Amino acid sequence: MPVPRIPGYSRLTKTHKFSAAGIAAAGAAALAFAVVPGQAEGQTTAVQELPAKPVAWSHQVLDHQAQHESLVQQSELASQQAKEEAAAKKAAEEAAKKKAAEEAAKKKAAEEAAKKKAAEEAAAKKAAEEKAAKEKADKERAAKEAASRAAARKPVYANNLDGWIKESLAIMKEKGIPGSYNGIYRNLMRESSGNPRAINLWDINAQNGIPSKGLLQVIDPTFKAYHVEGTSWDIYDPVANITAACNYAYHRYGSMDNVNGPY
Repeated sequence: MPVPRIPGYSRLTKTHKFSAAGIAAAGAAALAFAVVPGQAEGQTTAVQELPAKPVAWSHQVLDHQAQHESLVQQSELASQQAKEEAAAKKAAEEAAKKKAAEEAAKKKAAEEAAKKKAAEEAAAKKAAEEKAAKEKADKERAAKEAASRAAARKPVYANNLDGWIKESLAIMKEKGIPGSYNGIYRNLMRESSGNPRAINLWDINAQNGIPSKGLLQVIDPTFKAYHVEGTSWDIYDPVANITAACNYAYHRYGSMDNVNGPY
């Protein structure tokens, strides 16, 4: 792998390396041919053979190479660190994207769940309202039908003496008050001649301030005490007068049929 260039430093070329080696060899040869002092002129001096020693790199060359290797290592470490940081950054970005996607999906799911719940609640409310409306309509219809049946079953009585007696007998039968058509007719003809507005202003009751009134000549205290529920509170009302008088006769004489004179 090529070594990156570093500003301020140059790589040693082959020429530089060979030059340094040549200088070292020349120095070694000069040491081998030393002349011995004190010999006569013309005599050949013996060449002292000295062992050749390897010449070491200069201190400057070694420092340069050490710096170069250190810088290469630093460059490689920086490159590796940059790669690791880029990978970590990419992983962080991908993790952030994934987290954002998960949060968006979660939010969307929550919104859809809320919409579904709201729709279900609205549907349930609508169903409850429809059910309540149906039940109300059914109840009203049933009440109308019951009223219609009751009206159909309830007889219509003539607004005359015959109708008043018959209606009174129907009410008396419902309330458990005994009496007959003939017994009522006989007594009211004696008391009022069949006049519902009749009033006695001369007997003892009139003298006491409570005159007898109506078909069966009932005084106010007796009418109030024996009034039959469901009838009018007007003492001159024919049906209310007959039923109150018959109720009084029932409690005192056993029945209006047992009354044959003033009572």
